Amino acid sequence: MTADGFAAPPALVEHARRFHAERGVPAVPRVAATVLLLRPAGTDFEVYLIRRVAAMAFGGMYAFPGGGVDRSDSQAHLGWAGPDAAEWGDRLGLAPGDAQAVVCAAAREVFEEAGVLLAGPDPTTVVGDVSGDEWETVRQDLEARRTGFADLLAGRGLTLRSDLLLPWSRWITPEFEPRRFDTYFFVALLPEGQRTRDVSGEADRTLWCRPADALTRADAGELNMLPPTRVTLAQVTAAGDLAGVARAAAARDAATPVTPRLDLSGDPRFVLD
Repeated sequence: MTADGFAAPPALVEHARRFHAERGVPAVPRVAATVLLLRPAGTDFEVYLIRRVAAMAFGGMYAFPGGGVDRSDSQAHLGWAGPDAAEWGDRLGLAPGDAQAVVCAAAREVFEEAGVLLAGPDPTTVVGDVSGDEWETVRQDLEARRTGFADLLAGRGLTLRSDLLLPWSRWITPEFEPRRFDTYFFVALLPEGQRTRDVSGEADRTLWCRPADALTRADAGELNMLPPTRVTLAQVTAAGDLAGVARAAAARDAATPVTPRLDLSGDPRFVLD
């Protein structure tokens, strides 16, 4: 990553050239949500990263827990704390129902992929340790769609803490990619008493790492990342500390999408217009 963009892998460059030569039709992006889980680390902070298994979309890449909005997310009727659907719609540039679905997807995915539950028995508290066998059975049922997220929370008298999710940005996959996502990025502090767990079959490695260290390792070729991940890590690093991240999130535009453009005029590079 440099000031003028990101180096593009040769395979992506070849695919993009073929797409343009054949006048390909862009795929419709699937709406998705991803969450940067953060935790204190001395005077600094760390972010949770997972490496997607090779068979997945973006396989081998380090990313944040997340995934596509599910039909059940838009049909959820659940206890809700924090901004209402209309307020979320204003922040995300979506209709209220669509915004609620994105927020539900963010909370659901971080539980499915990291074992972290952003919910509590009332609007001011959060559940503690959810790593036991009973909770793992619940998580597996949710991941396999044997139960819905709203049913999971209602069955335990829990309220979704939407206020624990801070909207950060929105990225759309370039047009030449066969699988495209319209992804809303959120940041969230790991709730006290909870811990992340390597539970998702979609990841083959997980780690906590200072964002600045993750970028250094990415520059060294140790951690493979796509542009949205690297840019977001740089942004939270620039915020300085966890309080700075929260302040920055409050002022960010999470509705206007960013789409990396592949510049083929010289050395192929992704650029952000």
